[in-house]
Amino acid sequence: MASTGQAATTARTEVREIIARTGHSVDNARAAVARLDVAFAAGDLLRTPFLDRALGDLSVALEQDDGQKLGGKSAEASRFILRAIDRELDEA
Repeated sequence: MASTGQAATTARTEVREIIARTGHSVDNARAAVARLDVAFAAGDLLRTPFLDRALGDLSVALEQDDGQKLGGKSAEASRFILRAIDRELDEA
């Protein structure tokens, strides 16, 4: 059952705004993960199995070695995974 209430609505709206931002998708992905972590910790949104898998996949796409700039495939994967997370937010 999806989370309800103003806090859930606000969290979903803010995550979607982050996903829709112009700019580098890797930066947007990191910001979206941070906002989702806050929403999960506060109990505003519930983790779904799909979101857990998507966030796990996203963490792999965002991994980097010190000083390595992420782009190309990481950016493409981030965009793809963020779109999937956006679709799942209403179930969280």
